[in-house]
Amino acid sequence: MNEGLMTVSYIGATILFILSLGGLSNPETARRGNLYGMVGMAIAILATVLGPKVTSYLPILIAMAVGGGIGLFAAAKVKMTEMPELVALMHSLVGLAAVLVGYANFFDTTIKLEGVEKTIHEVEMYIGILIGAVTFSGSVIAFGKLSGKISGKPMLLPARHWLNLAGLIGVIYVGALFLHAEGQAALIYLGIMTGIALLFGIHMVMAIGGADMPVVVSMLNSYSGWAASATGFMLSNDLLIVTGALVGSSGAILSYIMCRAMNRHFLSVIAGGFGTEGGAPAAGGMQPEGEVQPISAADTAELLRDAGHVIIVPGYGMAVAQAQHTVFEITKLLRDKGVDVRFAIHPVAGRMPGHMNVLLAEAKVPYDIVMEMDEINDDFPETDVAMVIGANDIVNPAAQEDPNSPIAGMPVLEVWKAKTSIVMKRSMASGYAGVDNPLFYKDNNRMLFGDAKKMLDEVLSALKAG
Repeated sequence: MNEGLMTVSYIGATILFILSLGGLSNPETARRGNLYGMVGMAIAILATVLGPKVTSYLPILIAMAVGGGIGLFAAAKVKMTEMPELVALMHSLVGLAAVLVGYANFFDTTIKLEGVEKTIHEVEMYIGILIGAVTFSGSVIAFGKLSGKISGKPMLLPARHWLNLAGLIGVIYVGALFLHAEGQAALIYLGIMTGIALLFGIHMVMAIGGADMPVVVSMLNSYSGWAASATGFMLSNDLLIVTGALVGSSGAILSYIMCRAMNRHFLSVIAGGFGTEGGAPAAGGMQPEGEVQPISAADTAELLRDAGHVIIVPGYGMAVAQAQHTVFEITKLLRDKGVDVRFAIHPVAGRMPGHMNVLLAEAKVPYDIVMEMDEINDDFPETDVAMVIGANDIVNPAAQEDPNSPIAGMPVLEVWKAKTSIVMKRSMASGYAGVDNPLFYKDNNRMLFGDAKKMLDEVLSALKAG
């Protein structure tokens, strides 16, 4: 394949990637968006492999077979509830690839550049490895936190901001030395920078609390895009530059949307400290008053059966219990009886952006009854039953009622305004942000304790029996 045909293929792949992002912006067009992305990637890979720069196919075919095999295994074995940590792990691989490509460029003796061109190439290499190393180590820590292998509690070292500043200054200083060094000395400086970047990535994500993990996932998505773009500059690959920029910018926009959904500034998320591993209440804010009113599965079924309008709020507890299919069965049964059932999705519900939407789509819940927070929040006062399944912080009235609460000002789903709210939880433990929830003690709220899947199965049985 000559250069002209490869360029045309790259342009076609770029257009398909843009169409893919457009399709993924809506659940109803997401399948088509995925298809565009897959076709675009297939064209990009074929154009690159068949291009004039590739002289040996065997190593590439072996690498594609290994990578494709791992991808197929992950697609078949990884549960939908494990998608957040899988996404974090994929981000780490993009970062690692950028680091390896950067070092490969450093050791490549066929690259002969002089003067300004040499300096620009070395800057590209340095920045690519820097972003890639931060993305790699940060994503590995995010994977550990999301999978429960590392505590969700933020690790706040003394003078952590000064440590970050010292690392930044160190990277800039070592970079200046690297640009004026040759051979072994340049490799040493590159290794020092890589070490600092890896430590910075670890420290940055370790300092971020569990409540901010959805933002971290989208932030690392952005980092992986910029790492890919930097790799494109190193390899003089226009498609990789454009694709990386698309991923990086879309991830940055998503991070901004996530921060708005939590009334947080992006820099305050990076600074860390919000959220604990759950169980222990965070300091600050009023202590809830009142008595908790438990409810049985049979009484829950009775309330749902008699309701005219029901709003279901899914949370991470539903994902852990893998209860989305039972939720769909209950929804279908109620709708067949003439009950208006809709779902309310908070932008940061779960552990990653869109987590609840993916689970509900997997369970075949119709797209048109799955509503975003801004679309449905005003409808709670006219709702007979608001059913919260494993969510906590996103339905916490303290965000509006307690100015001293750690989540004060965070937009939340106002389930307490419904005629009756039912919260499904295993216990009275606080949520991922570690903040007590006054909703549990309100007069119109009922608590359905137990495993979400088990209790929903009992609700479904009671509905069928009734």
